[in-house]
Amino acid sequence: MSSVLVVGYDPQAVPGIDEQALRAALAKDLARFAEHGIHAAMTTVVFDGSAESTLVASLTAQPWDVVVIGGGIRKTEQLLPLLEQIVNLIRRHAPDAAIAFNSGVGDSLEAAQRLL
Repeated sequence: MSSVLVVGYDPQAVPGIDEQALRAALAKDLARFAEHGIHAAMTTVVFDGSAESTLVASLTAQPWDVVVIGGGIRKTEQLLPLLEQIVNLIRRHAPDAAIAFNSGVGDSLEAAQRLL
């Protein structure tokens, strides 16, 4: 069974959004993987000192075939240093995983499938 880790920005840390609605959308996005026989997990990070330890714990929890980096991290210019950190941590702690990018909540499965 293929395995995918989805990395996103913690909805609690995003000002001005409906956190519950976003969490529900993320859960729905994640559930789509199971419908296609793919094991998937999600980890969320914030742009602070905890991002590295949170991500390393997730990356080393098991071997991942693909790590999908969410659009919320990539599309926010202020998070560019976080994106760089994430890519380098993936290279270090999950070197066999392909790296994919979704365009936003709802297409993580398609992003991963491009590389599975």
